[in-house]
Amino acid sequence: MTLSEQTQQGLSTPADQSTATQTEVVNFYSFTLPDLEAFLKKYGKEKFRAQQIFKWVYEQRVTDFDQMLNLSKDLRSELKNLITFKLPPVLKHLISVDGTQKFLFDVRDGNSIEAVVIPSDDRLTLCVSSEIGCNMACQFCFTGKQKLKRRLTADEIVGQFMVVQDSLDKEGKGRKLSNIVFMGMGEPLDNSDNVFKAIEVIHSPWGVNLSKKKITVSTSGLIPEMYKVAEAKVRLAVSLNGWSDEVRSQVMPINKKYPLKDLLDECRRYYRATGEKITMEYVLLKGVTDQIDHARALVKLLRDVPCKINIIPFNEHPGSGFERPSDETVQAFHQETMKLGAQVLLRRTMGRDIFAACGQLTTKNVERPETMDISNSKIGGTNVRSFSRG
Repeated sequence: MTLSEQTQQGLSTPADQSTATQTEVVNFYSFTLPDLEAFLKKYGKEKFRAQQIFKWVYEQRVTDFDQMLNLSKDLRSELKNLITFKLPPVLKHLISVDGTQKFLFDVRDGNSIEAVVIPSDDRLTLCVSSEIGCNMACQFCFTGKQKLKRRLTADEIVGQFMVVQDSLDKEGKGRKLSNIVFMGMGEPLDNSDNVFKAIEVIHSPWGVNLSKKKITVSTSGLIPEMYKVAEAKVRLAVSLNGWSDEVRSQVMPINKKYPLKDLLDECRRYYRATGEKITMEYVLLKGVTDQIDHARALVKLLRDVPCKINIIPFNEHPGSGFERPSDETVQAFHQETMKLGAQVLLRRTMGRDIFAACGQLTTKNVERPETMDISNSKIGGTNVRSFSRG
């Protein structure tokens, strides 16, 4: 009996395909290497074939079974009926004046997500989304204005990476994504099964082969799931944004359930397990989190937490109710934290003119301008290149 005949008779496919119909094919990008080995072995095929296929797809970017010549002709014919290489289509591609690129992806049923490529001198970082919408409702985040519609599947997460890298390859400049951060739409740890499955593919030598030191998972503080970041041995970033429970609960409702003491205790546990410092992301909101006494309280709060502080000036979006502090206020906050001995980085705002900066991502169906005039900012200019597809 062939693989396709057995599948049509209702024999199971990998666990994450439990919602698939009997005639539905499996998306290759949902497979880890052990998944594909088990899939093939179940039907009497050699496990090593999985490594061959992974090499074709991730190393050589061949997704046509007819071109995988070290597979038998019969196996190639059977697999074509069982496995698809579908990637999320790009609806729009915007390029900022600072080189940041934003991709709007179609993820079925009228839903869309955004992912962002952030260039710097020594790296090219992809910020991926993990959900359509978000249940965390952080007040400074545009994604948080949307209720969660759906958690992305592992293939939709891996697919963002593959589409963007393919796009870079087509430029012919030899640029490769060097880092990936789970800081786009959604709370990654609210979709931990699919996020860490995608990380396994992205890290695996048979997959994308990206070092775990180049992978960062950001969380708003979903404490029961944070141990998984340590288990995966990837970097942890925490969206902190408050020096007290009162302030943090005001801007991040999750703090009412998981207060600062518990969150920081979990951060210490992560450090003990990994030896890696945590990145504390701190958004400066005018009059709310940006004053000198706030800087002092923040450094005091984190004095015994092995971390570095990432200062992020608020990025505007419609209906936020918050304002971006002046450049002078931002610099004063930065200087005060450094003077107090904190390891701190003032994050350069990237992609703000195309709503691609931290806290600005959303779906195509939410009212938001496509571009913003930032001619009076340090970034300067408003020339935005836009590409619509399909």
